[in-house]
Amino acid sequence: MRYLLLLLMFLASTAFAAPDFDETVAAADQGDAKAQFSLAFRYDIGEGVPENDKEAVKWYRRAADKGYVRAQYNLGVMYENGYGVPENDAEAVKWYRKAAEQGDEDAQRNLGGMYFNGDGVPENNIRAYLWLSMAKTQGDADAASNLDIVKPQMTKQQIAQGQALAAKCYKSNYKDCD
Repeated sequence: MRYLLLLLMFLASTAFAAPDFDETVAAADQGDAKAQFSLAFRYDIGEGVPENDKEAVKWYRRAADKGYVRAQYNLGVMYENGYGVPENDAEAVKWYRKAAEQGDEDAQRNLGGMYFNGDGVPENNIRAYLWLSMAKTQGDADAASNLDIVKPQMTKQQIAQGQALAAKCYKSNYKDCD
């Protein structure tokens, strides 16, 4: 009996998933950024559709181009790791920065890591400090740990520059971070 209930629940959920998916596709095709992100995420993780990184990238890009912050972050992840696109750290940095400047702490943390490692940008501990500090300010524990790795690589003057830049960036709500 228990298995019959589980089977009925599964069948009911899949019956409702098809119209929901069709509605999401229709909204995404009409340019709805939230629907585009939702569709991309489904393809990214294989939720209700076969996992397809290229299709995920296509829909993430459409939402990201409209300024949808999580799509920008996820597109950065796709480029950094070569999921559905050739690996391209410079392109990853571009999308992380767009999301970071909108306050996305994951993008800020990843952007800090890119600057620390010199992936897609020239290595720059001051910029790494800046973006890791922004993410840490929002409570990102991984950013705080990464900041503890960056600081010993910096001079006192560089740390002071990083702190000043972080204060300016924070005060401007991420608009003045250069």
